[in-house]
Amino acid sequence: MGGNSWWQIGPYDADPAVAFRRAQADELAEDDRGFPDRTIEELWKSEDWAEYIFTGGTATVLDQIRTVDATAPEDGPYMRPLTREEVRAWCPHGKPTAAEWEAALRADDDLYPDRGLGRCTPLFEGGEPTRIGYWGVTAD
Repeated sequence: MGGNSWWQIGPYDADPAVAFRRAQADELAEDDRGFPDRTIEELWKSEDWAEYIFTGGTATVLDQIRTVDATAPEDGPYMRPLTREEVRAWCPHGKPTAAEWEAALRADDDLYPDRGLGRCTPLFEGGEPTRIGYWGVTAD
């Protein structure tokens, strides 16, 4: 297989790691993927979960272990925020709305990272960050 691209929107927090954990908790509460009564931290300590992720994945924020710094090297399975320059490459004013972000993802496959990796960026309404857009490619 070649990995499946995915995208979703989660709650905003100024701290990307906090927002990411909230998005993961929300996703896990909606669908535990057959791994009931476990936190995301507990899941990532499980060999069964790792096999599940690396042989198919969820095509959601659950496929990444944690966030890393925007300038971190390509590695994974991590969620990396975009740098300002990366955002401005497809959103020149630097404060993308959800609609601008979705349009960019639909128009440019190059915005997707390699398999097993994720990206995120704040999404704006009225010039203020209100949500975070997450996207990536499954590891399979």
